[in-house]
Amino acid sequence: MLVGTVVGLAVKYVLDRRYIFRYRAKSFSGTVRTLVMYTLFSVATTLVFWGFEFGFHWFFGTEAARYAGAVIGLAIGYAAKYQLDRRYTFVEREG
Repeated sequence: MLVGTVVGLAVKYVLDRRYIFRYRAKSFSGTVRTLVMYTLFSVATTLVFWGFEFGFHWFFGTEAARYAGAVIGLAIGYAAKYQLDRRYTFVEREG
């Protein structure tokens, strides 16, 4: 599961960087900064997803509610992740 998560993160990073944001870092340190920001935002939005999924399951107590919470959490997480990446991750920086 851990290996799949890391591989998925790496593949999604490359695809987002290349095809969604068309971003090219100007230096190795810029690449590292971008990858760190991308990873941190991924963790944060995953916690949002899990919060909705498990929160709905806890509050309503059914599997259907859990799946509904997962769909809502995933939608919010992806929308937030895109905005965070657009505004803070894949931007040109001085230096």
